[in-house]
Amino acid sequence: MIDQKKILLAAELLKKGEVVAFPTETVYGLGARVFDEKAIQKIYVLKGRPSDNPLIVHIGREEEIGLLAAEIPDSAYLLQKHFFPGPLTLVLKRNPRVPSIVSAGLPTIALRMPSHPIALKLIQTLGEPIAAPSANLSGRPSPTRREHVLEDFEDKVPLILDGGPCEWGIESTVISLIHPQPMLLRPGIIKKEEIERVLGIKIEVANKTEVALSPGMKYRHYAPKAKILLFEEGKKMEDYLEKTPSKKRVIISKVSTQSLYNDFRKADEKNVEEIILLCDPVLKNDVALMNRITHASGPHEKN
Repeated sequence: MIDQKKILLAAELLKKGEVVAFPTETVYGLGARVFDEKAIQKIYVLKGRPSDNPLIVHIGREEEIGLLAAEIPDSAYLLQKHFFPGPLTLVLKRNPRVPSIVSAGLPTIALRMPSHPIALKLIQTLGEPIAAPSANLSGRPSPTRREHVLEDFEDKVPLILDGGPCEWGIESTVISLIHPQPMLLRPGIIKKEEIERVLGIKIEVANKTEVALSPGMKYRHYAPKAKILLFEEGKKMEDYLEKTPSKKRVIISKVSTQSLYNDFRKADEKNVEEIILLCDPVLKNDVALMNRITHASGPHEKN
């Protein structure tokens, strides 16, 4: 259900230079008007976000891509047609009118059109795009519920729009279109193979240098306080547990995109020392989930 009064209040707060938290289909975002440099700076300060980590800009109408990008290749229109609104972020050359702080000084801009009805209604009511990273303290597990945002910010954010648990639970797929050869910067719900089918060509996968173009890829992210141990075999996990019986830990035998960050936050609530993840074949073949686990454990310890 969309609470129109709260949407209007959120839009008014944004117009006054405030930041607000809102749900998307991926994770909750902490947003400010894209052309309000002072408000964008508030996001970096509130999150404790490094100044060289770019933000994603969320649009409410497909034509708004022209406000943000200096060059829009045919491939962008093709992907927009198939995947907008949805969990896909495009990296394009930034329009000079967009404040450089949004892109952490880079000549590029990351943009997407969320499919969550509250996010879309907010952006459309405001009448301009919203720059919004995940609504969590930098480095912590991303928020997939309103209570997660409250855990990190309490009364520091004037309004948190409640959309319930996020549909997908992990961040969007990010693809760069700034060169003739498209490049996958961050895996997500929309898979590399799906993008290749739409474009009719193979796409490259970014190396460690190139992923700096993508929000959420340069630093340790999505991380609980506890150490993460990933086991590929149940027997090895059992042997480890027998050898170290005194440690305070939680064991997660089944993990999904919808549950991962919530499980991490629950572990933080229990002040555990270790999170044991059993890597079944489904998890092992899930590129997006393994990416988040790797970044959360920095890199993960595989046993």
